[in-house]
Parts: sequence; C-alpha cells; structure tokens
Amino acid sequence: MASTIFRSLQVHPFLLYPTTFLRRRNEVFHLASKATQSQTDTQQTKVTTSSTQSKKLDKIPKDYEAIIGIETHVQLSTLTKAFCGCPYSYGSPPNSSICPICMGLPGALPVLNSKIIDFAVKLGLALNCNLAFNSKFDRKQYFYPDLPKGYQISQFDVPIATAGFLDVDIPVEFGGGHKRFGITRVHMEEDAGKLLHAENGNYSQVDLNRAGVPLLEIVSEPDMRNGIEAAEYAAELQRLVRYLGVSNGNMQEGSLRCDVNVSIRPIGQSKFGTKVEIKNLNSFSSVSRAIDFEISRQVQLHSQGREDQIVQETRLWEEGSQRTITMRKKEGLADYRYFPEPDLPAVILSQEYVDGIKNSLPELPEIKRRRYEQMGLSMQDVLFLANDKNIADFFDATLAKGADPKLVANWIMSDIAAFMKNEKLTINEIKLTPEELSELIASIKGGTISSKIGKEILFELLAKGGTVKELIEKKDLVQIADPVEIEKMVDKIIADNPKQVEQYRGGKTKLQGFFAGQV
Repeated sequence: MASTIFRSLQVHPFLLYPTTFLRRRNEVFHLASKATQSQTDTQQTKVTTSSTQSKKLDKIPKDYEAIIGIETHVQLSTLTKAFCGCPYSYGSPPNSSICPICMGLPGALPVLNSKIIDFAVKLGLALNCNLAFNSKFDRKQYFYPDLPKGYQISQFDVPIATAGFLDVDIPVEFGGGHKRFGITRVHMEEDAGKLLHAENGNYSQVDLNRAGVPLLEIVSEPDMRNGIEAAEYAAELQRLVRYLGVSNGNMQEGSLRCDVNVSIRPIGQSKFGTKVEIKNLNSFSSVSRAIDFEISRQVQLHSQGREDQIVQETRLWEEGSQRTITMRKKEGLADYRYFPEPDLPAVILSQEYVDGIKNSLPELPEIKRRRYEQMGLSMQDVLFLANDKNIADFFDATLAKGADPKLVANWIMSDIAAFMKNEKLTINEIKLTPEELSELIASIKGGTISSKIGKEILFELLAKGGTVKELIEKKDLVQIADPVEIEKMVDKIIADNPKQVEQYRGGKTKLQGFFAGQV
C-alpha cells in the first residue's frame, strides 16, 4: 500500500510555493475515508441526546467516577529543529524551511540539538521528576503521509524524566483548593509535518515545515476526575513552560497540544473502564467541555446497559455541535516496533550539568503563589498575579520599591488591567514603570494627591510615560490638606456667592454640592 501511495506524490511547479500533493488515485484512501465517515455517522446517531436527556445526565454521574489522563505535546522554542539546522517559524510559507534531514532523504543523518536536552532537564526538574542520567532515543515506526522518514525519533523505555508531580490551585469559582496530579513521564521527540486537506476531498497537501520540530511529551497519571481539573492542569502546564522559557505555549499555534483520555467506572469499582481518546482541543475551555460531554456520553451508555458500545477509539471534539465524534477505532495497541535509534548516541547527563540547570531555574508559579499568599493576598489576587510571568515580575518590581502588596495588586488588577485590555497591550508594552506605580501609591497614601487625581495621573503614565512628580508639578495637582487653608477658601467662596448662600439658607440644600465643587 505504501508504494502505491508514494507513487502518487507529485510536486506541482505551477504553485507559488513548493507544495506536495497527495492525490487519492487509489481506493485505499478513498474507502478508508468513507468507512470513517460511516462510523462517525453511526456513532453520532447512537449517542445524540436531546436537552431533556442532558438534564437527566446531571443526576447520573454521582454513581460513576471519571478517570482522566492527559498527554501534552509542548513545542520547544529552539532556534533550529531537533536534528538539523533548519529554523522553524509558525506561519511560514509551506515547505520553505526543509532540508534532506527533515524530508527523510536516504543518507541524511540527524545531529541532536543540545538545547533540547537543556529544556528537557529544566522541565523534568520543574515537574519534580526523577531524571535518567543515561537515556537514549528510539525509532517509533508508523506510516503516515506527513511523516517522511516512515518513523519518528522519540524515546520509548528510557525517557529522560519520570515519576513527578504538578501542584495546581483550583480557582475559587470552581470550588477552590489545591490538587496534586502525578506525572508518569517526560520524553523528547520530533514533530511530524502537516496535512492540508482540500475541501472537495480529492487531494491533500503536505507541508513539512513542522517535520523535525522538537517536542517534549508530558504524560500525566490518570488522576483527574472532571473537566475543570483537567483544564486547570493543562493551564498550569502552559504557565510552567512559559515561566521556564522552554516554549511559548500558544495553543492556537499548536505549541501546546492536549490529547485527553477518558473512562468511567461505577463508584467503588477498582478496575478501569474502556479508555477513549479525545483530540482537536484548541483551548482550555474546550478541554473542559469535551471531557464533561464524554463523561456524560459514557455514563448514559452505562446506565442504559450498553457499556459494550464504549470502545477504545480516538474521538474528535466538534466545537460547533459541542460533542465528540468518532475519528478512528483502535482495535488494540499499535505495533510501533520500537528499537534504539542507531544514528544518535546515548544522552548522558552529569550531576554537575543537572545542578547547574537546577540552580538557574526561576521562581516557579507554585512557589510564587505560596509567597503571595503569605503577603495576605486573596487567592483571586494570587492567581491573577502569578498567571502571567511578566505581570508577576512587574508586581514584584513595584514591591521592591516599598509599595504595599494589596494596594499594588488592586491597581494592577483594576485600572492597569482594564487599560491593557482596551488597548490590547501587554504589561511590557505600557509606558508605566514599577518605580512610578510605587511613587503614585506613595503620593496618594501620603496625602499629596487624592485617589481621584491619582487615577488621572495613572492613565497618562500608562499611555505617555513620564514621572509622577513631573505630572503633579506640571498640572499643579498637589492636594491641599491644611485645614486652615481650606477654611480660607470656603470663606472666600461664601463671600463671592451671596445669592446661593441665601438660597441654601432658605432650604435649597442641594446647593451644598455647588459649594463643594467650587472649593
């Protein structure tokens, strides 16, 4: 079959970019596609439920327990690919960043990008894993049109990191609390290319730009029990890789991809149920919704005595219809015929190398949240500030100037956050500096300016920059706090407005606002 398909590969010179077409000239692809569609339609018919049935499902899950694990692929922010010197940039023209190694041409040999080892050790340490000081790469054999070598360089029996955990704080609106989720393994591997399917289904275009891009796959223990926990685990993982600087973690670019495994079992049963894999999850909310739907689907089949219809398969999440649909069946474990990669040496770590990376780790999100809690901040404040490393750095830099933590948190979470949202800016792009925010808070706290004037100054600092002292002096915004001086002003205003004074004394008390405004 492979030779038949590869004979149909053609490069069309009339295209703007060298894009490869895979035409479905034989019935192999055509029939497989039809069969999958037929399975999908049949499965959809079986599991489609009305809103009434959905309401009933809310009561059923109390008798069942969901078992959820996640496999997460993190695309590393290296300058070049895993085993060659080709750069990778998201959105580049198709097949514009490839070479004989990426394309799997005969005789092309891989050379390991050492930065991948640095990033793998960093993440392994941050996930509290045991590191393998002597690991290796393996070949994972499978055929797919966007995998040009016919195998993927990965790690099989000796991954670089194992047996770790990730601590997660659940937001207050979802019940709050701290959860610890186990990490089974972290291993290094390369990404495959990308297939772009034509709308009419007659052919697929192969873009190999992504082939060979370095990945870390993080496999969790099946410790999650609902969609919220799974989504928060994934969000914490994204936060962690961004703090470490190993990946940008952008789900919309495919830099962080989650495949979720879901099964259910009756409460009290120790044996796991049949596992179903869900793909096509491009946001944390879709992770949560897809899992909750799949739990409900499986619970319904169980409650109706049709648990035999829960089969080991891969399902896709359909955002439009808010449901999972069959993608492909899994009759059993795939035979990937792993064997050690003969073209790459073993990966041997020294204690000195590991210690050097360990000492270079930044303060991680979990440690930062506990530190913020000790300052007396609420969990809502803590989660907001620690969510983005740049915001956390801005917050810490402001505190370093002597500002009160709660006041700084209030300014960042309210007026500064609103400005950034309206202007579509990050905290690194605003003109306000931590030094000036600290000075602004001190000026209000010391009575130099009022909080109302402080907001006016803040928005000017955000948009144009400058210093608090300059703006106060330039606009003569110093607040007068001396009671004697204020009394002189009041006396003058009363003397200058005898008519309004007479009206006020006559019972028109609303004029009090007029006098206050004049002062």
